[in-house]
Amino acid sequence: MLNLDAFKLNFRRAAAFGALAFGAIALSGAASASPLPLFPFILTPPAPMAPPPVATAPSEDEGAAVEMPARLKRQIVSYATREAPGTVIIDTPNTYLYYVLGGGQAIRYGIGVGRDGFTWSGVQQITKKAEWPDWTPPPEMIARQPYLPRHMAGGPGNPLGARAMYLGGTVYRIHGTNAPGTIGTHVSSGCIRLTNEDVTDLYSRVNVGTKVIVLPMDRHADNIGARRG
Repeated sequence: MLNLDAFKLNFRRAAAFGALAFGAIALSGAASASPLPLFPFILTPPAPMAPPPVATAPSEDEGAAVEMPARLKRQIVSYATREAPGTVIIDTPNTYLYYVLGGGQAIRYGIGVGRDGFTWSGVQQITKKAEWPDWTPPPEMIARQPYLPRHMAGGPGNPLGARAMYLGGTVYRIHGTNAPGTIGTHVSSGCIRLTNEDVTDLYSRVNVGTKVIVLPMDRHADNIGARRG
């Protein structure tokens, strides 16, 4: 005969064991999903966040690069003249500067020259050379453009650029420029401008006392040697 009390006792034990087994399985799954730290009272520092990217300031030359036309790039060309090697000839109408090498050759540079009404011609000598020259606009220029600074220290932002060669007792110079896009144009107040790279090259070749011939708008450098002898 079945003992009802014994049956109930066994049923309760089996149910309790099943509940324990189910709980163990649940805990095991939770532990495998996100294990608990062994020492929960020790705080771990948060992972360092990567710093935001720093924007780099554009260099002074960025965005100012100009692809020079082939004719305005510095190059050795055939050039017949009776002028002595080392002479500088400025072909104003064609915006070229020639440095005579002799033997029928010259170095030709592209230049910027005086705008309409500001061209000039004649023979001068280089009387002074300066690296990264200061700029003091002459009174005539200030009278025309009163907003100009009275003096500007030399440097990359200076209109005279990297080098300057002063011509006789005039206010004119052969100098560099921080606006290379003006090479090949008639834009200045009479000065002769080259790119900073080209004016540095020319500066290394000439000396104080170098002869400089500036041609008028109606003549060409190819004829100057024959005419001046």
